Amino acid sequence: MDPFFDASHDRLRAKARAWAEKHLQSGHRGDVSMEEEARSLVKQMGRDGLLAHTVPRRYGGARDRVHLRDICIVREELARRSSLADVMFAVQALASYPIILGGTEKQKGRYLPALAKGETIGAFALTEPEAGSDLAAMQTRAVKHGKAYVLNGLKHLISNAGLAETYVVFACTGPRKTKKHISAFVVEAGTAGLTLKERISLISPHPIGTLAFDDCRIPESQLISGGGDGLRIALATLETLRSGVGAAAVGLAERALEEAIGYTQRRRQFGQPLSRFQATRFTLADMATELAAARGLVHQAAWSRDLGQGDVAQSSSTAKLFATEAAQRIIDHALQLHGGLGLVSGAPVERLYRDIRALRIYEGTSEIQKIIIARTLLGDED
Repeated sequence: MDPFFDASHDRLRAKARAWAEKHLQSGHRGDVSMEEEARSLVKQMGRDGLLAHTVPRRYGGARDRVHLRDICIVREELARRSSLADVMFAVQALASYPIILGGTEKQKGRYLPALAKGETIGAFALTEPEAGSDLAAMQTRAVKHGKAYVLNGLKHLISNAGLAETYVVFACTGPRKTKKHISAFVVEAGTAGLTLKERISLISPHPIGTLAFDDCRIPESQLISGGGDGLRIALATLETLRSGVGAAAVGLAERALEEAIGYTQRRRQFGQPLSRFQATRFTLADMATELAAARGLVHQAAWSRDLGQGDVAQSSSTAKLFATEAAQRIIDHALQLHGGLGLVSGAPVERLYRDIRALRIYEGTSEIQKIIIARTLLGDED
């Protein structure tokens, strides 16, 4: 039994695992485009209640408030079967959370129910060509004209770019580069001046691209939290959901360990299964130990966030850092144990090898997590 979960979380895990086993196949389906599959996944997850765990009950959600433990459970189970399904679930949460944090009641009522039901796809548009980890370098600007804002700039490496109907966009609204010069907006697909500039192909299935804003005029009513609060909203969203990235890594690592155990028991060399060799056993033991440690850190961080205990920034960064780095090592070991077959395109461990790599980068690189952890330990304000 996991001390960080109660019976409701156990039921959710059973539901999410059964759903994933029924609806997901390893890797991307070859009979449809990735974008078509992504849309289908969101609709199915919405219909079956998985996306309801990304918003509060008042707006169509599963609980009175969002449980990070729910998000981690679902991400573990989805990632274990399909990284694309995990990405689509995660980005719905990323798009919903800024609106939950700072949206008006009208904004919440308009956007959250549709995101929770999978009727619309969301996106979180923060990164730019020259502003990744350094958010103060943001160049996209939103200038007020009467009762509207006009946006100009580029957003780069945006998940669901060109696919989403609801974009949460961050832009500079102040005259100087200060913590209060960034604001958040809800921008709807189809708004004049918003275009998909480029689709980008990654090594793992993931709809992503570059958005262009050219005199994109949006009503003042689309401003979140009154303006000037965008950096706080962005960081609070990432800080809260960061443990979910660690959870996805745990799901990938769990699948890798399962594949490694099964293969080494079947594969015979020198007259016996690979699993009989001490070197193989030591490797599997190391993999299982790192997986258990990663799972424990992720679950503890999510529990701490849900109960409002401890330093959320430190626990979430620690969980993401360790879980993603450990999963990379676990999956690498799994591929090595498969030998040449691990390199075959489409093999489960080959897919996992490509899927894990992005998790050490998005929502804050491993290096950024170390900065956050050290800053917390040393009591630095900046």
